[in-house]
Amino acid sequence: MPTIHPTHPFRTDQANIERLTSLLLYLGQPKRGSTEKDNMALRLWASSTANALGVSCASKAHLFPSFSLSRCFSTVLDGLKYATSHEWVKHEGSVATIGITDHAQDHLGEVVFVELPEPGVSVSKGGSFGAVESVKATSDVNSPISGEVIEVNSKLSESPGLINSSPYEEGWMVKLKPSSPSDLESLMGPKDYTKFCEEEDAAH
Repeated sequence: MPTIHPTHPFRTDQANIERLTSLLLYLGQPKRGSTEKDNMALRLWASSTANALGVSCASKAHLFPSFSLSRCFSTVLDGLKYATSHEWVKHEGSVATIGITDHAQDHLGEVVFVELPEPGVSVSKGGSFGAVESVKATSDVNSPISGEVIEVNSKLSESPGLINSSPYEEGWMVKLKPSSPSDLESLMGPKDYTKFCEEEDAAH
């Protein structure tokens, strides 16, 4: 995606802010027929452009309570379960894949290092199994469910930025063999998680 380098000072009158905010919001939304990777690249470009121009969602307060425009582009996928600590779970048969959400990586910023457990380690629901270090902070990653680690994403050691560019696909972190499938029942679905994120951002 191109980087915008304005040759003239950006006019910050209300009408222009409204137009630009609407355009960036449109560009940042998932497009039918596009892959998650393509949608994520466009979302990240729209987010970085908003940050570079200092545009916020304030002019769209009726749609999004006041928070950075970059937060408006967080993607929440159907078919996954979500924890209040911003991890996602994809349960397929006897395997549960876990990673951090798009919302989480957006708040963290550029990820530069990922700490993962060794296969064979048992993790408990709500307990930390690793950490993500970004240019802003280091954050523990908690397991939304209990189980045994059967695989870790070794690509993240060389390419931690996959968590930013593809949090739900190439940026997955661990795969577990769940020990208590009922743990999934206490997690949020896409709609509830979207509402949770909006309320959490509005409170901050």
